[in-house]
Amino acid sequence: MSPPSSPSTPASPAPPLTPLAELPARLAGAGWAVVDAATLATLAALAAGAPPARWAPLWNELPPDRHLLDGGRYRRRRHGCYVVEGDRVQAAPRRAHWQPVEYNALHGGIERWFDPLPPALEADADWSRLLAGLARAAGWLRGPARCFVEAHLFRIDTAGGIGRPTPEGAHRDGVDLVAVILVARHGVKGGETRVFDAAGPAGQRFTLAEPWSALLLDDERMIHETTPIQPLAAEAPGWRDTLVLTYRRGGFQGPA
Repeated sequence: MSPPSSPSTPASPAPPLTPLAELPARLAGAGWAVVDAATLATLAALAAGAPPARWAPLWNELPPDRHLLDGGRYRRRRHGCYVVEGDRVQAAPRRAHWQPVEYNALHGGIERWFDPLPPALEADADWSRLLAGLARAAGWLRGPARCFVEAHLFRIDTAGGIGRPTPEGAHRDGVDLVAVILVARHGVKGGETRVFDAAGPAGQRFTLAEPWSALLLDDERMIHETTPIQPLAAEAPGWRDTLVLTYRRGGFQGPA
């Protein structure tokens, strides 16, 4: 269904960018789109007209992911849950992140508890604007609805020589909309995004490089993965920071 992941692909192309006015049609037709930071800020009506630089240092404080089953120590993360309806954003009680095995062969079927999001982020008005703006994009797929949102702050580092943004491989998440927002890349090669049609062989590859650019996916129709990262220079630190937001109607995923 997909080519094997590799740490680096020569001449990985830049992503094709979609203007805001074309975004609903692009998601409906292709099932995915990439927007630049300015478009993301406009979609979310962020106060400064750009994603807040004040958020980026929060990724320096992420605790280790204690649930990696491949034996790696390359991932740090935090997790939070929300219910979004229109412009109303409500934090949900803390809960475990759970996926069925059919969507995550490596970590599916287990309850994974992660440290909560920083209070400074949750209290930021632009954070609520971002969650609500992307909920509107989720509504373009199958109509407006109350969205159950999970937010994940990830840092993948190369301290062990290699870091795997998607150790589960090419996958779906079992939601309606997935937004993968690149926050930063530092001292790494690889990290190529690959998007595939779940119903056929069509696919595309590219590398997100602009901070706060975002990949939006119709998760029902598309499969995605990101290839491993390696350090650009031996013994030099390297990392890739992302914010992943998933939108699902009907409720949060959980054990039956």
